[in-house]
Amino acid sequence: MAMRGGRGGQRQTEGDNYEQVIQIKRVSKKTQGGSLVSFAALVVTGDKKGMVGLGLGKAPNVADAIKKAVRLANRNLVKIPVVNGTIPYQVKEKFGAAHIILKPAPKGTGIIAGGSVRAIVEAAGITDVVSKILGTNNKLSNSYATFKALKAAENLRKKHDFLKEYTATLTNKSNKSK
Repeated sequence: MAMRGGRGGQRQTEGDNYEQVIQIKRVSKKTQGGSLVSFAALVVTGDKKGMVGLGLGKAPNVADAIKKAVRLANRNLVKIPVVNGTIPYQVKEKFGAAHIILKPAPKGTGIIAGGSVRAIVEAAGITDVVSKILGTNNKLSNSYATFKALKAAENLRKKHDFLKEYTATLTNKSNKSK
């Protein structure tokens, strides 16, 4: 199973699927009868070909929390545009106190990113990217901000493709009228 902390918590499962535990937290809740202890696991899954998902699972033990997080991450998969191993546009995104900046990088640069951003970008199959985390050291906030930034890159890609098609149809109509 996945290891806690460090970079050893990754594993290959079911062919091309990739999953990595980003964080495991022990959560304690005070109740009338004492303390209720549970665990929260933050997991990223992907196929290293542009699909990536993020899940947060909570359960009374670590193994169940990880299973639940993997299930939620697989349900939450998003297609990310990967062009020559990098993202097509620079993206700035905010989630809570976390500010994330993702910039495309030339081939051979590698992944220049902090812990949670690196895990998500690797799961997406991006090989060259430069990133900066501003505002907080919270892995949960940074992970959600990175996921939001990658979704924003996908939305920019869709807008770009739409505008490309639209201008092509406009130029075709203007050429036919002449």
